[in-house]
Amino acid sequence: MNRLVVAAALSGALAVGAGAFGAHGASGQAAEWLKTGGQYQLVHAVAALVAAQIGARGAGWCFVAGGALFAGTLYLMALGLPKWLGAITPLGGLMLIASWLWLAWVGARRQRPTPRHLSEQ
Repeated sequence: MNRLVVAAALSGALAVGAGAFGAHGASGQAAEWLKTGGQYQLVHAVAALVAAQIGARGAGWCFVAGGALFAGTLYLMALGLPKWLGAITPLGGLMLIASWLWLAWVGARRQRPTPRHLSEQ
């Protein structure tokens, strides 16, 4: 079992549910928090799947964790928990930025395979 793929897929499912609730079941600031959290979490769930596919598991887990922290605090505030949780939200955003930088670093370190016809010369 690829736990990163499972976590990313569950993150994506939660994001869709939160976004749908924000669009159809909530109003005001709560709806905005749910929509924003859902959008960010969904994009980064897909990024985690890409990271898993190319073997950048660390970056993938960072995407999942950052998305959960960023979106999770927004979801909790939308559900009525204290607004001081909003002070934690940027930490999730920093994790997401770090994930993208980590993914870029992995991509930059990868060597492209030399085409066979060039290596035989």
